[in-house]
Amino acid sequence: MNLTKKAISERIKEIDVVIELLDARLPGSSANPMLQQLTGHKPKLKLLNKQDLADPVRTEEWLAHYNSQSDTRALGLDASVTAPAQRLIQACRALAPLRGGMAKPMRVLICGIPNVGKSTLINTLTGKKATKTGDEAGITKMEQRIALANDFYLFDTPGMLWPKIIVDKSGYNLAASGAVGRNAYDEEEVALELINYLRQHYAPQLEARFKLNDTSALHDDELLTEIGRKRGAVLGGGRINLQKAGELVLTDFRAATMGRITLETVDEFQAWWAAGMAVEAEKAEKKNKRKKGTREAQAEIDAGEADNEPVGE
Repeated sequence: MNLTKKAISERIKEIDVVIELLDARLPGSSANPMLQQLTGHKPKLKLLNKQDLADPVRTEEWLAHYNSQSDTRALGLDASVTAPAQRLIQACRALAPLRGGMAKPMRVLICGIPNVGKSTLINTLTGKKATKTGDEAGITKMEQRIALANDFYLFDTPGMLWPKIIVDKSGYNLAASGAVGRNAYDEEEVALELINYLRQHYAPQLEARFKLNDTSALHDDELLTEIGRKRGAVLGGGRINLQKAGELVLTDFRAATMGRITLETVDEFQAWWAAGMAVEAEKAEKKNKRKKGTREAQAEIDAGEADNEPVGE
């Protein structure tokens, strides 16, 4: 992460437009605050990728939210479809109209969290396999420069997660989407959080996928147990393998076999963010008070030692 941060900091000085690739299923949670700090003064193109997996109504709400911001354009995108992908070149030119031509080629930085689809998008744009792709975090390892036209250069950087995830729901959503490495979370715990949200906002899809009746009558853990039973995640003695059941739920969400789902609205994410920032501010205040108390205590010790020093004749 530190290497990626350094690379972006150095490159951003000569960049005309920043493309931030977001996951349309979790647009707020997949927007890295550190990237905003590193690229804050540059025109931005927000691409809501994997829109074919996301709730179309919520995608439109997020696009309207980003398009209302200054020096920002937002587009929905399925990175594997060639025609919509080409729209980003035109959008970048609109954001930096004074750039273009051999004398002033367009220089664009594309960034985003791991496993958001950057490599797939770049390969679609170039019409060849310019970068490695895969359904796991951390495929791109180093910066690459790719010519999309004679006067249009795209700089790709490795995916970078939040330096510190201060919004609990965002952490669960990132894990559910596959942006977080499997060793960093527990499938059962993440699946329970996902189930809790789905039963509130997408109950018909959840019930239809797993052939369930009224999900409101079950607690989240009971629902995960029932899903495990119906999908064959059964251990000896009829016990349910909840870890396996959790994996099944996450796999179905990522593949959109439950339907097109978005895990956060604009209002929900803004509320989560405000709550997270309030907690961080409280922690910082307590830390400052501890530091102040330590300094004052040390000052008293130093003063006491000075008073006890023998006075020379």
